[in-house]
Amino acid sequence: MTLTGRHSRPGRARLQRALLDSGVMPAAWLPAFEAVDRAWFLPTVMWPFDMAASSSVTRDRAADPDAWFAAADANVPVTTQWDDGRHTGPEPGRVSTSSASMPSVVMAMLDDLDVRPGHRVLEIGTGTGWNAALLAHRLGSDRVITVEVDPTVAATAEKALHAHGLHPTVVTGDGLLGYPPAAPYDRILATAGLREIPYAWVEQTVPGGVIVAPWGTRLTNADHVVRLVVADDGRSASGRFTTPVEFMKVRSQRPDRLDQAAYLPDGFPGDAAVSVTTLTVRAAGFEDAIRHPFMAVAALSVGDCVLLVDRRGAAVSVWLYGLSDRSWAAALLDDATPESVVYQSGSRRLWEELEAAYRWWTGAGGPTADRFGLTIDRRGEYTWLDVPTNRLGG
Repeated sequence: MTLTGRHSRPGRARLQRALLDSGVMPAAWLPAFEAVDRAWFLPTVMWPFDMAASSSVTRDRAADPDAWFAAADANVPVTTQWDDGRHTGPEPGRVSTSSASMPSVVMAMLDDLDVRPGHRVLEIGTGTGWNAALLAHRLGSDRVITVEVDPTVAATAEKALHAHGLHPTVVTGDGLLGYPPAAPYDRILATAGLREIPYAWVEQTVPGGVIVAPWGTRLTNADHVVRLVVADDGRSASGRFTTPVEFMKVRSQRPDRLDQAAYLPDGFPGDAAVSVTTLTVRAAGFEDAIRHPFMAVAALSVGDCVLLVDRRGAAVSVWLYGLSDRSWAAALLDDATPESVVYQSGSRRLWEELEAAYRWWTGAGGPTADRFGLTIDRRGEYTWLDVPTNRLGG
């Protein structure tokens, strides 16, 4: 049992055991986990995510230290900054902009990273500093460089690291550029969601090196961790998706706020064409974009589009908005009803694109997300099924 002041920490021991028993945390990371306390890197007022209520709650160490430490030791994400630092007061803000990830996700990504003694690691997104601390304990502070775009977040993390005898290099800057002065790296780890992985990271990683990052499309806020291995010639990187996750997006790739009035200037349904669909919420996974395998396929297949879902009692409202034009589609789906009406407008028939993706997915036997992968080279990036030569979209 670990003690912090007068506060018992049984939750930390339970978390450690759960991470080990589930296989998420390899035994090689156990010494770092035991030595580097997540609580060291959390602010006195923080906002852990309540999974049951699907909302953030306030935990104040001064007002209720037991509840604060229980949250620090729980397998939940913890928001540590709202609204890019403009937020004040104890209540949750509007947009979560910095956080401590779920320990299980942290460990899964570190496992994917597969660090070895002597490796040099570049971390993109310092956040609280806990991840950099784990790496520094495992590899040595001189082997770890971490980049954070927010000066206040970077300074707070560096202060916490130094307070506990850890001295990785903390850089304030744009992590999408990597950090050329110290390149090349054996490993690059991103801790913010991306909609495009910079080729600069490939250029700054040694041949055979590994890049681990949460990647997704603009269709939903869902990501999958992708583990890329840099080719022997150093000109490309390729690898499969691993863990389904949902990360805060890097600031320059955050989604824009949609203006529905711009899509429907004359109100709903405007000039929409009307058709019928047999897609259901359950079959397509509209309410589980992170874990449902078809949602991963939809994200890879229906490009330049945003999906918004809203439950209304027994029915679910599903909207698709094109990002390259003002095309849109909408349906109100009820799993008790075999057919639902669809409205579509614009040069694209977005619902038909979604249905085509569903037919492809079912015809291919319903492949899960771990069969898909991503390749990056100088020309850009593309996704594939099973092998890089089997590109999606031809």
